[in-house]
Amino acid sequence: MTRKKYLSYSKVNTMSFYFHSITLHPLLVPYVEKMCVFESSGHLPALDKKLIVPNANIKLTLTCCNGIVACIDGKAFLQSENELTLTGFIDRPVILDSENDSQTGTIIIEFNPLGAYRLFHLSYAEVKNQIIEVSELFGYRLNELKSKLGATGNLTVKSRLLQNFLISQLKNTAPDHIYDYCIKRISDTNGQINVARLEKETGYSSRWLHKKFLEHLGTGPKNLSEILRFKQFYQAYSSGIKLHDLKGHIYQYYHDQSHFIRAFKRFTGSTPTDLQNSMNELATMHYVS
Repeated sequence: MTRKKYLSYSKVNTMSFYFHSITLHPLLVPYVEKMCVFESSGHLPALDKKLIVPNANIKLTLTCCNGIVACIDGKAFLQSENELTLTGFIDRPVILDSENDSQTGTIIIEFNPLGAYRLFHLSYAEVKNQIIEVSELFGYRLNELKSKLGATGNLTVKSRLLQNFLISQLKNTAPDHIYDYCIKRISDTNGQINVARLEKETGYSSRWLHKKFLEHLGTGPKNLSEILRFKQFYQAYSSGIKLHDLKGHIYQYYHDQSHFIRAFKRFTGSTPTDLQNSMNELATMHYVS
């Protein structure tokens, strides 16, 4: 893949799959945490857990070559080849694999909690832990985009088309300053600020804030904080730090070790020991790509 405007790649290779990071247009940087191309030569390794751990991001996915099957809370979602799908806020571990045992190419755009509501107009609470096809969200404008995407097999061109489309969406929604302030406070404290503090700082009730979060994100501020609190640990673990070496930091964010283990099992489906003793290359690469 050649380098084009807006694009540069950093390849991480393990086994039979890759993540290539894509440089974002500056206008999208405040709203998109990352954009990448996922490629695989076939089904992911049989021994790999194929686990995707929640990271608080809503995702837009274009399956360019082969389809993707995702299992969320026991429910399977098929993202067929050449389909554009939106994954709502996820607070459950996800098991992921290619639909067929053949070459796979998928473009993934992950929106931070500030981003999705500025770009897509839908009921986020209804798509929590769901994957939906996005045709109904944009009408004729999406048909035009899908036509352009289907006319090229070049992933660089597809990526640029997607970014240009998202930039055009920004003008349709004004920022919600109270919501944005709360998101920034939760992010800056790694999920340690409580709702009572947000009430005091904003002057709005917890009920009002919860309703605002459901409207823009699909979940409440407490649930978001729990995921962001855990996210920092999983990022460190994914970068190669052993769980044993992270124990000294647990009490800064959790009441005790059992509190941490409950969070670990909730978001990964495993205990720390079980996960560390298993092969989980997809999850760790996804977090650090």
